[in-house]
Amino acid sequence: MNRMKYDFVALGDIVIDAFIKLEDAEELVDHGVRELCVRFGDKVPYADVTEVLAVGNATNAAVAARKIGLSSAFITWLGNDENGKRCLEQVRKQGVADEFVTLEDGKKTNYHYVLMYGPERTILIKHEAYNYHLPANFEPPKYLYFSSISESAKEFHHEVAKFCVEHPETKLVFQPGTFQIKLGKDELKDIYAVTEIFFCNKEEAQNILGTSESDVKKLMEGIRALGPKIVCVTDGPNGSNILETDGSAWHIPMYPDPAPPISRTGAGDATASTTVSFIEQGLSARESLMRGLINAASVVQGVGAQTKLLSKDEIEAWYAKRPAEFQATQL
Repeated sequence: MNRMKYDFVALGDIVIDAFIKLEDAEELVDHGVRELCVRFGDKVPYADVTEVLAVGNATNAAVAARKIGLSSAFITWLGNDENGKRCLEQVRKQGVADEFVTLEDGKKTNYHYVLMYGPERTILIKHEAYNYHLPANFEPPKYLYFSSISESAKEFHHEVAKFCVEHPETKLVFQPGTFQIKLGKDELKDIYAVTEIFFCNKEEAQNILGTSESDVKKLMEGIRALGPKIVCVTDGPNGSNILETDGSAWHIPMYPDPAPPISRTGAGDATASTTVSFIEQGLSARESLMRGLINAASVVQGVGAQTKLLSKDEIEAWYAKRPAEFQATQL
């Protein structure tokens, strides 16, 4: 078999994140929902703002895979504006191939506002409606990593599913964004059917399956029934869980924070993309997920989803020094 041009191609929207650090705010819990509260109609001071270029689920994944050593490219759409050109330059600096990046005239580049309060974040999002199509010159990669994309891309999902049916040598990784979860499993049944590896958190799994089931193994088996061969369901501070191709299910605790987290933005992307990268390099799904959780523990030590991503050697150094309790246990 001829070597594929790319090991890892990420597909999804790209954004600029403006991190706004709030101090004059508070967290409230109303009917079990955590809420970020500021005074209505008032002038609310903020500590600082940090602008981070060329981020988003898919971009973060492409950069993580590249740092681990995979040949990595990115399929995305940008406005042909100053922000788009800045993002394109940032992608190039990260060593990610940009041949599948499209600059669209008359469109704006996505710009999101991240309200930071402590280590948590609330994101104000708005996705531009681009002309979503796979590139005409797109060669099948080993892994196609599909994540968050605009609501206007509904029909595009079927184009991606058709591509994967026609190119079974490409393994689809699906990490659905908010809109993709909202679409529902029936609308995206063709995507689920061709997915090799699937990632979401526990609440998202419940939403996808339309259930209040709390047993994470049953949730993973429910997702598996939709098509994915490997299913990973994360559960915040409770750690992560993975269902392997042989049906065995494993739980792995969070890697202990080396210092208090600064921002949790990008932790899920680091977990998912790192797991895929190590699976590509021959490790088992559970061993790969352990590396993913290590990279996530590093990412939360900085502002922005890419600033603290680790190389393969750095991840293995952390793994070699892992605490005794950081191990996989069978569910």
